[in-house]
Amino acid sequence: MYDYDLLVVGSANADLVIGVERRPAAGETVLGSDLAVHPGGKGANQAVAAARLGARTALLARIGDDAYGRLLLDSQRAAGVDTVGVLVGGAPTGVALITVDPSGDNSIVVSPGANGRLTPEDVRAAAGLFHASRVVSAQLEIPLETVVEVVRSLAPGSRFVLNPSPPRLLPAEVLAACDPLIVNEHEAKVILGGAEAGGAAGGAAGGAAVGDRPEDWARVLLAKGPKSVVVTLGSQGALVASAEGVERVAAVKVEAVDTTGAGDSFTAALAWKLGAGSSLPEAAAYAARVGAVAVTRRGAQESFPTAAEVEAR
Repeated sequence: MYDYDLLVVGSANADLVIGVERRPAAGETVLGSDLAVHPGGKGANQAVAAARLGARTALLARIGDDAYGRLLLDSQRAAGVDTVGVLVGGAPTGVALITVDPSGDNSIVVSPGANGRLTPEDVRAAAGLFHASRVVSAQLEIPLETVVEVVRSLAPGSRFVLNPSPPRLLPAEVLAACDPLIVNEHEAKVILGGAEAGGAAGGAAGGAAVGDRPEDWARVLLAKGPKSVVVTLGSQGALVASAEGVERVAAVKVEAVDTTGAGDSFTAALAWKLGAGSSLPEAAAYAARVGAVAVTRRGAQESFPTAAEVEAR
């Protein structure tokens, strides 16, 4: 019935990566490694990650008519992604400036470029892709109104997965379509109404305080309308929440080298497994294994494993 296991609607960036001993403070300059350029962007990353695992994958995105755009197209096609939905022109290709410290943690600044020109009209013009896709995944490195149009374009019976990164408050229409909404700690707290990660989230339910346990965040997020919620917790694993309850998913212990793109590989793997009929806890457990392999390698798309590599791990 479906031509694609997963349609990813989202960003495509060139990742400009520099390794640093520590990230600079305000007003400070630090020296780093040689500049490395990699294909990236949350949408393009998810498409490559899913295709590497064996999912029939398509990408709807916009890139510039430039060298970075050609790099991104080449990487998608090499992974087996159908690029019929990749639009060219309107602005330069988006760029992400990434610093990675010795622990593998990263800081990212994104210049959206052509990603900001992916419009609701582009989504409507791609109606055929939506009707051919079992699962549709999106992020927030494209305009929010475009994500709203994605929700309105979903085919009957298809499933919508959203990673709201970078985070912002979401319309009820978008929240209600999520199955699941996938968030990390910071994203959860922003959506719940807290501006800062690391402090207790507040203002989530008519100003009511939210506890500091991830289980509390998941339950309140679920009450905001999503059909299901996944909270990723880094080295502490993840938890999944639905009408059936809240369940912890154990982490896979590895030595992290570079966390760039790990969340994208998790989301892609989870979306694919859900479309294949796995339960939410089963899909999250598999996605955790995929993410664990990814963080042991440098780069984003270069780090994403095949299904055979995940099984070997």
